[in-house]
Amino acid sequence: MNRKRTSAAVLVVLALAASFAGVSTARQSGSLTGAGSTFVVPLVSQWTSNYHASQVNYSGIGSGGGIAAITARTVDFGASDAPMTPDQFSACKGCVQIPWAFSATSIPYNVSGVGFGLKLTGKILAGIYGGSIKYWDNPAIKKINKGANLPHDKVVPIWRSDGSGTSYNFTDYLSHVSKAWKSSVGKGTQPSFPVGVGARGSSGVAAKLKSTPGGITYVDVAYSLNNHFKIAKIQNRAGKFELPGLIQIRAAAKSLKRLQSKDNSITVVDPNPRAKTAYPICTFTYVVLPLKTGKAAELKKFVDWALTKGQTYGPKLRFVELPKIVRQAARKTLSRVHS
Repeated sequence: MNRKRTSAAVLVVLALAASFAGVSTARQSGSLTGAGSTFVVPLVSQWTSNYHASQVNYSGIGSGGGIAAITARTVDFGASDAPMTPDQFSACKGCVQIPWAFSATSIPYNVSGVGFGLKLTGKILAGIYGGSIKYWDNPAIKKINKGANLPHDKVVPIWRSDGSGTSYNFTDYLSHVSKAWKSSVGKGTQPSFPVGVGARGSSGVAAKLKSTPGGITYVDVAYSLNNHFKIAKIQNRAGKFELPGLIQIRAAAKSLKRLQSKDNSITVVDPNPRAKTAYPICTFTYVVLPLKTGKAAELKKFVDWALTKGQTYGPKLRFVELPKIVRQAARKTLSRVHS
């Protein structure tokens, strides 16, 4: 990441944390305040509307902002689609991350004359976001979309300008499928994309796509559905082109056979080819809690509800139920939170 963007990112995170300064003193007993991931906003909105044990207020400010806010203890919980780094764990001083939702990152596009379900591969996406694929009628795209009326229009990659777990999920996927991407850009919540234009938040990239002919972006599937975007079919390791539907997202979730770390960091991008119908760009999203907090009882009750009853609100938003091994690990970690 270049210095200008690094400085801007730091200022944004500090501003977000500052915006929550004083919230902790204003929070009422029995209420909970959270902030972070915009990816999970549609689901958390359902939770906050249907959970009645206490009032829960949540602000979608981006995963980076959520981690900054819980680190500063200006909220009761943070939320991130990217697992926390060792440095973030250290700065948070006694925080745990708990996977509490699972969904997919869709790839919508705004290309004149091209219908729903354009086929794309990971290497093509890496070429688009890396700058080597510049036009929609590129031979690599035409080859796998026979009969499609692909125009000679410029491709405009749109990316998240804020610290974003969705960016992490997308670039984690690109790093799995493209050695060139892994060595040149890599994965991260705020990677230095070499081409394209940025926009803030899931709603920001969605708005930018609407107003950008030739645009393509990455955003959680609920936002694509709500905006009636045309969504790409992405090739998985079994060689099949899949949309981010419930069957395909569940197949990705079921491909997880074991937990990968003690701190609940999990990646499921580009799953094993035995998962033949799996959509390859899926992610867990995490709630981040302090191990010791005066709101321990309220937090444990709400998060446990989200891990159980709350899962039933997910499917209509393309969030699928957590795999059993993940839910068990999540509740075990939650049990460690205390006052």
